Amino acid sequence: MMKTLKKYRAPYLFILPFFILFFVFQLIPTIWTVYISFTEWKGIGDPQPCGISNYRKMMVDSMFWESLGNTVIYWIAGLVLIMGLSVLIATLLNSPLVKGRAFFRTAAFLPNICAAIAMGLIFRMLFEENVGLVNEILVSLGAERVPWLTSTEFSKIPVVFLTAWRYTPWFTMIVLSGLLNISQDYYEAATVDGANAVQKFAYITLPSLGNILFFCSITVTVDMWKMFNESYILPGPGTSNTSLFQYMYQSGFNVFNMGYASAIGVILILILTVLSAVQFAAKRRQGEL
Repeated sequence: MMKTLKKYRAPYLFILPFFILFFVFQLIPTIWTVYISFTEWKGIGDPQPCGISNYRKMMVDSMFWESLGNTVIYWIAGLVLIMGLSVLIATLLNSPLVKGRAFFRTAAFLPNICAAIAMGLIFRMLFEENVGLVNEILVSLGAERVPWLTSTEFSKIPVVFLTAWRYTPWFTMIVLSGLLNISQDYYEAATVDGANAVQKFAYITLPSLGNILFFCSITVTVDMWKMFNESYILPGPGTSNTSLFQYMYQSGFNVFNMGYASAIGVILILILTVLSAVQFAAKRRQGEL
């Protein structure tokens, strides 16, 4: 063991900072969160053990279940929109038919560097019921004004659109990098065989992007389940837009029930672990891992 460490001392020293940061800022806080979830703690003083009472409370907490349902909706909608738009935009940006691709690639990435809160305020103005641009366009087309942020029926739509608008550019760049690494020989051979554009996309592009899309799906899943800014800046009536991560924050820093907030955090970790494991298992069954 010591001989191996001495032999590969330089590589181990290079990766050591990552493990130190992981241990200090991720592993220890996670273990502490699990411990606090079994206590009653207001953030000051000594935590008082309470067994599984926080988890029992969670099972009958309607706000917890509503925020969980909201997050599931955000996750599914975000996964479909972000993944779909990323592949579509990346394909267009990689097409030789598009002129000025360097400019459009830069412009497509700009939403990702904008502050989430600032964009949330802009989207709030866009979806405002009385003078918002979206409703003005609908009225000009002969439709009625929609109470986007004051109705539980429509309040999640602006949040989903804001999320897709912010995250799509980043994943577009990832997909585009995958497209640039696909050999043109495949497309030339398909052309010789008489394949059209749709067939090339379905049988060459998508399979070649398999691992890239798998990585994106895992990352989108994590991003959607830890959503906070978008649902916070675009609140609907009551808790209709509250995400699970936002409810965890409110429980810990608004109500100062750190034990209950930690229990929600533990459930969030378990959900993400299960979802990631399912995605890895599905990928492994396809023989690609």
